[in-house]
Amino acid sequence: MSLFQILRLTSFFIVLVASVTSCTKAPREASPYAISRFQNVIPRPSVEAKSDGKAFLITSATTITIANDSLQPVAQYLAGVLNKGTGYTIAVKVSQEAPASGIFITTKLFDHNQGREGYSISTAGDLLTITGKPAGVFYATQTLRQLLPPVIEKAATPGIDTTSWEIASGQIVDRPQFSWRGSMLDVARHFFGMDDVKRYIDLMSLYKMNILHLHLSDDQGWRIEIKSWPKLTEHGGSTEVGGGKGGFFTQEQYKELVAYAAERFITVVPEIDMPGHINSALASYGELNGGIQVPKEGRIELDLSTPGALNGKTQPTQLYTGTEVGFSTLRYEKEETFKFINDVVRELSAITPGPYFHVGGDEAHVTKKEEYIKFVNRFTEIVKANGKKMIGWEEIAQADIDSNVVVQYWNKEQHALNALEKNAQIIMSPAKKAYLDMQYDSTSRIGLHWAAYIEVDSAYIWDPAAYAESGQVLGVEAPLWTETVANMDDIEYLVFPRLLGYAELGWTLGARSWDEYKVRLGKHAPRFDALEIDYYKSPKVPWMEKGL
Repeated sequence: MSLFQILRLTSFFIVLVASVTSCTKAPREASPYAISRFQNVIPRPSVEAKSDGKAFLITSATTITIANDSLQPVAQYLAGVLNKGTGYTIAVKVSQEAPASGIFITTKLFDHNQGREGYSISTAGDLLTITGKPAGVFYATQTLRQLLPPVIEKAATPGIDTTSWEIASGQIVDRPQFSWRGSMLDVARHFFGMDDVKRYIDLMSLYKMNILHLHLSDDQGWRIEIKSWPKLTEHGGSTEVGGGKGGFFTQEQYKELVAYAAERFITVVPEIDMPGHINSALASYGELNGGIQVPKEGRIELDLSTPGALNGKTQPTQLYTGTEVGFSTLRYEKEETFKFINDVVRELSAITPGPYFHVGGDEAHVTKKEEYIKFVNRFTEIVKANGKKMIGWEEIAQADIDSNVVVQYWNKEQHALNALEKNAQIIMSPAKKAYLDMQYDSTSRIGLHWAAYIEVDSAYIWDPAAYAESGQVLGVEAPLWTETVANMDDIEYLVFPRLLGYAELGWTLGARSWDEYKVRLGKHAPRFDALEIDYYKSPKVPWMEKGL
């Protein structure tokens, strides 16, 4: 054998040994930080979460492979999150065959019980596999975000150690307890624009919430354009609590918000509060006014002696910037009332692809009870005629409702029980536990406390399914009323960290423990900081000051 042949053979064996060594190298051990992140996901996975102590690394060579084109939007969303935080240019490709390494996303379910929103994440060597339908895959990506260091939430900066993009490997199998996991944002008392609502959607979606209930009208402001009644926004939307300039969404802006939410698997539920909480409409169109006077010095007045109060032309009310409730009403006898209601429901339903329309129905204190019941019965017909399912606050349980109506419980237990007896579904939003506008304690810088002080533990320690085991409870919703809330920092202060507890109440199956949950919650402080969330640092939570 020539010297040349000997050198070639020696070179071949060196390359072969190196290749075999590379392929059979022991998996990298996960860091304590990565294992901690795996153990502290919120909402806690419902079925299984088991780490094998090893690590999966996202590098500049990582590729996302999807099994079919239906997964393209969620894969691009995941790539966007990863590329922003890492500075990489991770690509998405399509192949029915799982690659040898990288991230593989498939709709072949790990478990037939996963349903539409369930998912699994599993790792084997250099391959991380996500299974689920598109909604489930989206929730899996939100879990992956929590498995990565908090700095993934920030735009990449030079000098970050690229080996830090580490995920503790193992298996997660997860699915939600309830189909309704929501929050309500009141944009009527104080108006919040496109950027604020989009940020709220983004923050909700990180914790797998899927309903955004928008409170679009109240005594203090009308916030959605109705083309057949233009003064509703031109005049009725021109102010807010305290006398600010107010504002409103055009129909095009509203459609943009709905589409933005849908990309994050959040359904927008619009609310037009009727027959009470309606002064912004009465101030815009005098023909709707039935003799109601705006409160003065704490007095609520109803003057039915006003000429034409029931049937003819009447004067519009004054715009209202206070915080009293229960003084305004539509009049059932007035011909204009149902033209107005039909037009509003028709226009708003046409630009709302989701299946629900919320008619309010709460605190109609100056509406005669017999008229109130007739109103609700008519609302049901009108909403159904426009292809939607009606939702209303608990008071609507007094009317002739059935299984085609959803009742939102907030105050009186008897109303919830009445709704269940009439086979209606209910959403659990008890004010004493779930109202995000309630102060944490007497030192809270904003908020109210007429229902209760709701510290972070109190927000978590209750059972949304307490009233029924029959499946009539759709889920949980945490409303944020905005009488005292003027900007995004105010929103975040009252919402965080309580929102995470409500998300877990809506998602996680099985028993829950505050003592266990508060430790997980405390580990999310660095992620809150990375997201620049102005959260309340409850003394009841062991907050982690630093972490990766």
